[in-house]
Amino acid sequence: MQNLTTMLKQFIRDEEGVTAIEYGLIAALIAVVIIASVAIVGTQLNSTFSKIGSSLTSANT
Repeated sequence: MQNLTTMLKQFIRDEEGVTAIEYGLIAALIAVVIIASVAIVGTQLNSTFSKIGSSLTSANT
């Protein structure tokens, strides 16, 4: 029983797993920010290229 208690105390004091989880959460947050910014910029670029395309089409006629 004492061996189990000692192992449980060591497990609670071990912080490597907590650090890995924190890094995983940070990476996930960064990924969400990148995806959101690419979606916003992509929409704006699509609008810009559509305007350029229509301007070029009307200039050709």
